[in-house]
Amino acid sequence: MEKDGGLSKFQKRMQAIPKDVRAAVKPALVRNAEEMARTMRTMVPEETGKLKESILVTGPGESTPPYSQPGGSQSVGLTQAAVTAGNSDARYAHLVEYGHSNGFMQGAEQGTRGQEVPAKPFFWPAVRLHRKKAASSIKRAISKAVKESGK
Repeated sequence: MEKDGGLSKFQKRMQAIPKDVRAAVKPALVRNAEEMARTMRTMVPEETGKLKESILVTGPGESTPPYSQPGGSQSVGLTQAAVTAGNSDARYAHLVEYGHSNGFMQGAEQGTRGQEVPAKPFFWPAVRLHRKKAASSIKRAISKAVKESGK
């Protein structure tokens, strides 16, 4: 038996979840991700509006947009939803979130060379704000779907 920290056991349990349960939970996943995205859109600085427009929700089984943060284009699992910021027009979400120096953002806040541009966090504060409520909502949806699928 490999020592994988219980990952293989978890993966077996996830594969055992009936498809109808996954389908029943999808609306809760997407709804909670949309709430996070709405909060992010209200918190993001609006120098050009491109970053605000780039905040998107990717549902289960879909692919995130290229150049999105965190991680670029990725496939979202069947039991996940993702909120991303950034696209080919707004490739600087991480610079706004964490701040930067040397003024190397184009199309957004321009600093002079050598100046520090302070962070203006919008992504992770929204995640932290919604995390507990989203987890509870998704757990309730899973419990309800499992009970209904057992009937």
